[in-house]
Amino acid sequence: MSTALTLRKETTTIPIVFVNLADPVGAGLIPSLARTGGNITGFTAYEYATSSKWLEVLKEIAPRIKQAAIIFAPPEINPTGENFYRSLVPVAPRLSVDLTPIRVRNAAETQAGIDAFAAKPDSGLIAAAEPGAINNRAAIIAAAARHRMPAVYPFRFFVADGGLVSYGIDLNDQFRRAAAYVDRILKGANPADLPVQAPDKFQLVINLKIAKAQGIKIPPLMLTLADEVIE
Repeated sequence: MSTALTLRKETTTIPIVFVNLADPVGAGLIPSLARTGGNITGFTAYEYATSSKWLEVLKEIAPRIKQAAIIFAPPEINPTGENFYRSLVPVAPRLSVDLTPIRVRNAAETQAGIDAFAAKPDSGLIAAAEPGAINNRAAIIAAAARHRMPAVYPFRFFVADGGLVSYGIDLNDQFRRAAAYVDRILKGANPADLPVQAPDKFQLVINLKIAKAQGIKIPPLMLTLADEVIE
């Protein structure tokens, strides 16, 4: 988001197409999704309500879960994670889960935070779709594996790196759609006339090798519904 805001300050005439930004209206980048009113348009990332799906997936792969942590950077670094957490707060009780935020700045804080949380029985982990979790994903994945803790991640690349399960937007699809916008702008379209679009393609990815290593039995229906199973 900071890059897009910087570019907007630098130019009001050169067209800008952004991809995978959370809440561009709330961040002050554009006045509305339907009419951006300037030289900027693009494709948003998750809506904050998506966090409920992460918790639902966590409960499906580990029904015994009673404690769930969501890990993200503190708001002074990036506000996105805090917004995901707040969106998840009213959902957790409906799924009989106590929710704990883990705010991290670096790998050391990530490891310490997960280690402390893992002492709670019947616990699971959610990584938010924001820079804190993304930048510290190696530490998150390693800690979850060390504690044999069920974990749900926001992007496929977490699972490719050794995570258990991800549910999230298809980043490749977002960039393909952005390329179509760039093509239209190069052919004369005004960015102000191109509405910002939300993601419309999500994918469930399961690392069955990690599930077996952690002794987690993935429900057969979930395996059937998965877009990709890594073995």
